[in-house]
Amino acid sequence: MGQFLFRCLSVAAAAVLVSACSSTAEKPQPAPLPAFSAQLQVTKAWSAKVGEISTPLSVSVQGQRVALASTSGDLALIDAQTGHDVWRLDLKERIQAGVGSDGQRFAVVTQNNALVAVESGREIWRQKLQAGTFTSPLVAGGRVFVLTADRTVLAFDGASGQRLWMQQRNADPLVLRQAGVLAAWNDTLLVGLEGRLLGLNPASGLPRWESVVGSSRGTNEVERLVDLVAGLSRSGNSVCARSFQTSVACLDASRGTVQWTRASQGHSGLDGDETRLFGTESDSKVNAWNRQSGQPLWTQDALRFRGLSAPLLMGRALVLGDEAGLLHFLSREDGKVLQRINTDGSAISVRPVLAGQTLVIVNQSGQISGYRSE
Repeated sequence: MGQFLFRCLSVAAAAVLVSACSSTAEKPQPAPLPAFSAQLQVTKAWSAKVGEISTPLSVSVQGQRVALASTSGDLALIDAQTGHDVWRLDLKERIQAGVGSDGQRFAVVTQNNALVAVESGREIWRQKLQAGTFTSPLVAGGRVFVLTADRTVLAFDGASGQRLWMQQRNADPLVLRQAGVLAAWNDTLLVGLEGRLLGLNPASGLPRWESVVGSSRGTNEVERLVDLVAGLSRSGNSVCARSFQTSVACLDASRGTVQWTRASQGHSGLDGDETRLFGTESDSKVNAWNRQSGQPLWTQDALRFRGLSAPLLMGRALVLGDEAGLLHFLSREDGKVLQRINTDGSAISVRPVLAGQTLVIVNQSGQISGYRSE
């Protein structure tokens, strides 16, 4: 994995055993920030606060509302127009993964491996899982879906918590200590298992198709890790995914056929539209590809080694946070810097999201900020 730090898990049967897996080389110094002339007006509209975020949590967007959680157990639904709480619930236990939501029900997984469902600001049920997870539950179609670290996919009834089905693959010795792929495309459940993207029937868990995004390589278990990482880009029938430190690929999700694959040394998710796809490498180079062919369009390397978040495409700008709390706005056309904003100085590791016309940013400190642009 070269010079980049990551963590992994050793999995044995249903037990998840933490092991330290990291490179020994020191991280290079970030590149000097490039000078720029501001071409995008961005203003801060509001700020709010949850507890510190140190686990792989994500923000769920439903219309003008965003649901998010802190690692300490604070779960909040916030109106992105005003920054005010719709409701807030203290689960009084640490949260490992979440938040998944369909706008009515919300789901998280605690560090005690409990899947917890919430509605209207109160807990409605919980189920004990046999293994932990780093992937936010998916709430869709009246069900709650979970992908655990031992590569088991489970479906629960959203109202009662009754388990509906379970599908399991043989677990490799190592899995990533970060969120994997669990998403919906039309009436198909998309699941990342090792380097493959699976399309499952959400009613039964039976496979509809299976495609290779990344293939195993290297000489040891760490170098052969090919898990898919959270952050699919979906446009029409096109679904694009990243395999950890291996490749980026786009598929036709109606048939599960791979359209193209490109080598890519990244570890965070993607974003894009019907013509372009965007992603960051592990050294913080930013890449743009043609969505139909996979041909490179541009590369921006002026932000190298700044620990960039997964990107968000917002109009003519590509938005990325970094580990110093800076918010970068790049041109979707050529990657040039349009604007740069300092937040609270703590890392922006949660992917930025757009709720209505409001850009919502979450820092590791727990600061939540709403921004609006021209």
